[in-house]
Amino acid sequence: MDRIKETVIEADPKVPVIVMTRDFAATPEQLLRAHTDPELFARWVGPDAITTRIEHWDARTGGSWRYVSVSGGTEHRFHGCFHEVRPDRIVQTFTYEGAPDSVALETLSFEDLGGGRTRLRAQSLVDSFEDRDAWLRSGMETGVNEGYAKLERMIADGAV
Repeated sequence: MDRIKETVIEADPKVPVIVMTRDFAATPEQLLRAHTDPELFARWVGPDAITTRIEHWDARTGGSWRYVSVSGGTEHRFHGCFHEVRPDRIVQTFTYEGAPDSVALETLSFEDLGGGRTRLRAQSLVDSFEDRDAWLRSGMETGVNEGYAKLERMIADGAV
């Protein structure tokens, strides 16, 4: 199986979904922790130019979350619900409060590749192709790649 070194971002032509795939030198447990521990999550999520403040975080099946990303004095708020949290996957909703009618259903899966490597697959299903394409034009690719690079450094440094 080839190693996915950079995040592959794909838009399905038939369903309004974005699929992101990336391999990490980490165990599934480490990636789960990075996505469910609020202090760790705030350190890596998003582009380098932002800081993240967690306002609410209850990472369990039936829990919810809310965080604020700050860039140059501008705040962007996000919230959602954890539908399911288990060792190999997280299912959650994701809403950018600047576009409250565009709610995504996200499924993150952690595939153990062996040898301390895990493939993260994140699928975001939105309401329409228009919403999906707006996400793709939003600069999300930069935030995803810079965030995952920070996460890789945290894993390498033993922080996760």
